[in-house]
Amino acid sequence: MPAEINHSAKFYDVFNGDADGICALHQLRLVQHRNAELITGAKRDIDLLSRFESQTGDCLTVLDISLDSNIAALRKHLAAGAEITYFDHHNAALAFEHENLHLHCDMAADVCSSILVNRYLRGQHWQWAVVAAYGDNLPVVATAMASQAGLKELQRKQLQELGTLLNYNAYGESVDDLHFHPAALYEAVHEYADPFEFFNNAGQFDFLCSAYANDMAFMQGLRAYSQSASTSVYILPPQAWARRVSGILANQLTQDQPGKSFAVLTAKPDASYVVSVRSGNAERYPASEFCAVFATGGGRRGAGGINNLPESEVDSFVQAFIAYFEKMEKPQLSLP
Repeated sequence: MPAEINHSAKFYDVFNGDADGICALHQLRLVQHRNAELITGAKRDIDLLSRFESQTGDCLTVLDISLDSNIAALRKHLAAGAEITYFDHHNAALAFEHENLHLHCDMAADVCSSILVNRYLRGQHWQWAVVAAYGDNLPVVATAMASQAGLKELQRKQLQELGTLLNYNAYGESVDDLHFHPAALYEAVHEYADPFEFFNNAGQFDFLCSAYANDMAFMQGLRAYSQSASTSVYILPPQAWARRVSGILANQLTQDQPGKSFAVLTAKPDASYVVSVRSGNAERYPASEFCAVFATGGGRRGAGGINNLPESEVDSFVQAFIAYFEKMEKPQLSLP
C-alpha cells in the first residue's frame, strides 16, 4: 500500500549569501525548479539551519554553510523527519551518514560549493560555477574552467567582475550593511540563465559597480598594521564601507601577492573585531585550522574567519598569526 503523502510538506533553500551560495542555488534551480522558502543572510550568517523548524516530509537544500557549525540543527531537522541535500566545501569533520541526508562535501582548497553543484549537474550551467569561483577567491581554478570552455579574455574578465561584486554584496555586520538582501539578489540573478545577460542588463549589477567603486575609494593610502616576510595584517575602522570591503580586500591582497598570508581585522560597534584570514599555503597551513583555535573561528583551507575577536586579544592574535604562517609553531592561545 503506497505511503501517505504529506500535503503540508514544505521546501527550504538554505544558502550562504555570498557569490558561491547564490550561484550554487541558481544552478540547481535552473535545472530543478522548486518553489522554496529562502533562508539566507550576510556572509558570516552561517548558523542558518537553526532559524526554522521542519517536519516529516519537508525537503531542505543546504548550500555553502559549514556542516560543523550547523551540526546540532542538522540533527534536529533529520530527527524531525526532513530530507536534506547538502553541498559544501567548509569544515565537515563531524559529517555522518543518515538515510535522509544526501551529502556532497569536499574540503579541497581548489573547490567551492558551486563547483560541487556543477559536478552534480554535469556542467549544465558551468558559467555560473566560474562566476562563483572568481567570487570565492579561486581565480586560477575559474580561469582554467573558462579557458578550457573557450571563453575569451574579455568574457573571463566579465565573469570575474560579476563574481567579485556578488561576493562584495555579502559582507557586512548584518544585512543592514548590505546593498541588497541576498535573497533579493538571488531572485534578481535567477531571472537570467546566462551570466553575460545579467552583466549587460541587470540594474543590480550597475548599482553594485558604482557602490563598489565608492567603497574602494576609502582604501586609498591604507597601510598594514603589521608585516613580516610571509604575512600582513590590516585593521579597518568601524565603518559600514569597511565591513563591506573587508573580504574583498583580503582576496585582492592574496591575488596581488601570491604565497603570502593576510588577515584583515574590521572593527565592530562593540569594539571587538571580525577577522578575514587568507592562507598563502592552504595545503600545509590551512586558514580554517588557524581560525578554529578561536571561539568563533572557522572556514576552509584557503580562507577562514573569526566572527568576534575581543579587542584585548588583537596583539596575541597578530603574534599567533605570524607564528603559524611563518612556519614556526602552531598557536597555543588561552582564550575565554
